Amino acid sequence: RPFSGVAHSGVIRGIDAPRAPKLVRGRVSYAQPRAGERHSQSEHTQPAAVNRQGAAGIGALSRRELAAGAAVLGAAMFVGPATVAPPASAAVAAEQLTLREVTPQVTPASPLSSREAAIVDIFERNTYSVVNVIDIRTVPGVRMSMSAEQPEGNGSGLVWDTEGHIVTNFHVLGDVLKGYKPGDSGSVPQRVAKITVLGRDGYQQVFDAVLIGADRSKDIAVLQIAAPPELLRPAERGDSNSLKVGQQCIAIGNPFGFDHTLTTGVVSGLGRQIPSQTAVIGGGIQTDAAINPGNSGGPLINSGGKVVGVNTAIFTNTGVSAGVGFAIPMATVERAVGQIIQYGKIIRPALNVQIATDQVARALKVSTGALIQAVDGRTAAGKAGLLPTRRTLTGIARGDVVTAIDGRRVQRAADLAAALDECSIGQRVTLSVLRGDDDARAEKLEISLNLEEAI
Repeated sequence: RPFSGVAHSGVIRGIDAPRAPKLVRGRVSYAQPRAGERHSQSEHTQPAAVNRQGAAGIGALSRRELAAGAAVLGAAMFVGPATVAPPASAAVAAEQLTLREVTPQVTPASPLSSREAAIVDIFERNTYSVVNVIDIRTVPGVRMSMSAEQPEGNGSGLVWDTEGHIVTNFHVLGDVLKGYKPGDSGSVPQRVAKITVLGRDGYQQVFDAVLIGADRSKDIAVLQIAAPPELLRPAERGDSNSLKVGQQCIAIGNPFGFDHTLTTGVVSGLGRQIPSQTAVIGGGIQTDAAINPGNSGGPLINSGGKVVGVNTAIFTNTGVSAGVGFAIPMATVERAVGQIIQYGKIIRPALNVQIATDQVARALKVSTGALIQAVDGRTAAGKAGLLPTRRTLTGIARGDVVTAIDGRRVQRAADLAAALDECSIGQRVTLSVLRGDDDARAEKLEISLNLEEAI
């Protein structure tokens, strides 16, 4: 039956019927056509050195020559035209080429822009101050004498000093601090976390961390590790009170376990009420720099490369960054951490009165200020004459409403707490107070007292 694809001196031809090939040294030849077939010499170009002994000539060939002939025949019949060897002149030219001549040119990288260079510099200065925090929980083993440490969650932290103090969020430690009581070291396990520190040589080292103290209301916890001072690079802290909306900022942390991840953005807002997992924190910094699970406890850095906040929360419906993140301002962090390191707990100045929620205050027609709900007569506030909300024969009489402290305006309960955070124990302050059930007809008073330690 007809077939095609037979090579004749490098030319593909179609023929009517197959003819038995004869193997020649380095070539493939074919028997003469049958009677009635006519082919031109160009179609059957014979090699110069043809073995004319027919089948007997095959025996004189080596196994290698036979294999080469079979390979040529197979390639010609099933693959296509035979590969033509390059001319000898091309091979010689190829041998004369140098490695430099055949290597393609690599275009050097363009220099960094001034903004890129600044961001790279900030990252390189601060990345060694960021640690990975994995809280651990001790679970009982099969035997009473056996126990195991089980990782609970992942977060970030900040190297505070060369003594090994690490600052992170209270909620990063999760279930480990559920039973925490301020000042009671026995209320939590001896080891609460594993801290991974990145050294200047690029190697990471893991240390056990113990709890020094925490402030649940500010979502701050202080740990300590036994790391050599030369390994630790404390973060350079900046002034969060001088931040401006629109100022560039950078977040570094370990989102989803990807350590030392950098994101950039701007300061989107100031003085925000942060809805943290442990409390509502006043005076927060809002940013659109991507903050995701695992970033909590990491630093928010200003355009000068200084840490101005500790990332703590995001506003999202999906669980990942939606461009609305929050950080605790460094001014708040420094006050809390200083007291925790010194006393093992927060010693907070307070009026030691119970302030009503904003919802209760609105129900009692308080348009502005912090409504006093209860007062202990033994405290400085009680002795100074501040009145609580109380029940009378005609209904509920609202208590005194604090509208300012030392001239600083108080519009709601959180404003009063933020103002007290900036004061100290024993400090004498003056409260602007409205007394009466109607703001328009309320009596305006000025009451001075000394702040006490929070009970």
